[in-house]
Amino acid sequence: MIRILTALSLTALTALPAWAVELVMVEQPGCVYCERWNEEIAPAYPKTVEGAFAPLRRVDISDVRDEIDTARAVVFTPTFLVVEEGAELGRLEGYPGPEFFWPLLDRLLTDMTDYKDKTE
Repeated sequence: MIRILTALSLTALTALPAWAVELVMVEQPGCVYCERWNEEIAPAYPKTVEGAFAPLRRVDISDVRDEIDTARAVVFTPTFLVVEEGAELGRLEGYPGPEFFWPLLDRLLTDMTDYKDKTE
């Protein structure tokens, strides 16, 4: 019985889709704009079309070079990188508020990936 459950568990895990595209938030402690994003966007992000297409991963600015093949150095936080298979496709630097973040993210995903906003 345990073997069957283990086999079923392994099958279920390998059947899960791998995320081809992700949104990587590069942040650092004490970043006021990161905190603002966390308050204004973070709770809703995983529930959005964008969040379903490009799940969020957080990386400290000191670790970004080790984890992602970036087009150029990340200097500002927050910086949002659209990443596919570990390589940067595009980025948004800074956080000027939700009225700018959502349209800029939508444009970046549309231009750099096969993302289609399903709410249209």
